[in-house]
Amino acid sequence: MPVLCPTEKETKALGERLAQLLRLGDCVTFTGDLGVGKTTLVRSLIRARAGSAIDVPSPTYALVEAYEFETPIFHVDLYRLENPAEAWELGLDDLLGTGITLIEWPDRAEEFLPPERLDVSIVEGGQGREIAWRPLGEEWIRRMADWEST
Repeated sequence: MPVLCPTEKETKALGERLAQLLRLGDCVTFTGDLGVGKTTLVRSLIRARAGSAIDVPSPTYALVEAYEFETPIFHVDLYRLENPAEAWELGLDDLLGTGITLIEWPDRAEEFLPPERLDVSIVEGGQGREIAWRPLGEEWIRRMADWEST
């Protein structure tokens, strides 16, 4: 069931809550139209993991931003990719599993994504952003069920 986030504040709060769930090896993807709030959600998640309001630039041009926390975070933006093979040229295969990998525009390299992951989608609705998730794999299904019940 989607969560309604009528303001940016609620979107950020959801990102902070989601940050508590993540652990080493996790992959989370973020889909939605341009400007719908993917980067806002990811930024709040990264800042929550950092424990402070650090600078979190969009990786649209760099393609990958790395954060060397106790559990490293890799913020990946595949928007500018022209074909899926470019994801491997970026070293996406080396990032997956070595930290927490957060991927915007995953449809640009979907066939290379790990089968166990959390897919997050954001849609702009009349009342604000609707944010939904789809856990893939038994571990993610269990974790999300536990998370939703708290």
